[in-house]
Amino acid sequence: MRFIHGQLAWMVAAVLVLSVLGSFSYELFFVLSLIGLLIVTELTAPFAVTPDWRRRLRWLILLGLVGFGVIVIRRILEILPPEVLPW
Repeated sequence: MRFIHGQLAWMVAAVLVLSVLGSFSYELFFVLSLIGLLIVTELTAPFAVTPDWRRRLRWLILLGLVGFGVIVIRRILEILPPEVLPW
């Protein structure tokens, strides 16, 4: 439960900060949530025994990193001039 509370607190704080700054977007929220997931995962990691649900958490982290890669590639393609792109 400590993991769930930490992640929810991080995500609510991210929404509030992005809203106050007037820069809320789904991409920024996703990236901040992924950063929070990685931080909360490390801070709540047990020392001796790894529960089964923590092993399955690796797949969620992997999917998050793939999503992050997609966002980075999309942003890079937006920045590049059309002459550089082969299509």
